[in-house]
Amino acid sequence: MGSNGRSTNGKSQPLYATRIDLSSELRTKVIAILNHSLASTLDLKTQVKQAHWNVKGLQFYQLHQLFDEMASELEEYVDMVAERVTALGGLAVGTARTAASQSILPEYPFDILDGKDHVIALAERYAAYGKLVRESIDATDDLGDADTADLYTEISRNIDKRLWFLEAHLQTSVEEGVAAAVSEVAEPKAKKTAKRAK
Repeated sequence: MGSNGRSTNGKSQPLYATRIDLSSELRTKVIAILNHSLASTLDLKTQVKQAHWNVKGLQFYQLHQLFDEMASELEEYVDMVAERVTALGGLAVGTARTAASQSILPEYPFDILDGKDHVIALAERYAAYGKLVRESIDATDDLGDADTADLYTEISRNIDKRLWFLEAHLQTSVEEGVAAAVSEVAEPKAKKTAKRAK
């Protein structure tokens, strides 16, 4: 749904009567933001399920469970966002077709099986989605809807936590990280010493 109050199928978005003390103009703008993020939330949930169903490798069981937990959390966010739309007197637009056409996320790769590749793909998508949520915090706060901004803040904290979980699977131990950093610094010195020796 665009900021003009139109739904994604081109028909006018109804604004239902409510006693909430926010103007119809403000509510229309916030509903547009919410429906935009609703599409990406639905899309992210289905992409996490894609990884859940298809992950393979030595960490299969751990990742299979992790991805299922993540998808369940996203389902909660879908409901939170959609219900905020309706609380504001709007129409939540959350079909699969709408999500596919309005999501900010790229399509999930179908040619990966290995757990690490799924973790990388999901980390990229969680980072992009987290950015969208933070932008939504700012936009709804600027419009004067602290409740919607607070809803997005709650989602943002949890998305960042899940991104941390995903990235932790990709990071090396402190000792390996320090050794790699030392190696990067020491290697140019060793090359200079070798050149001088010639």
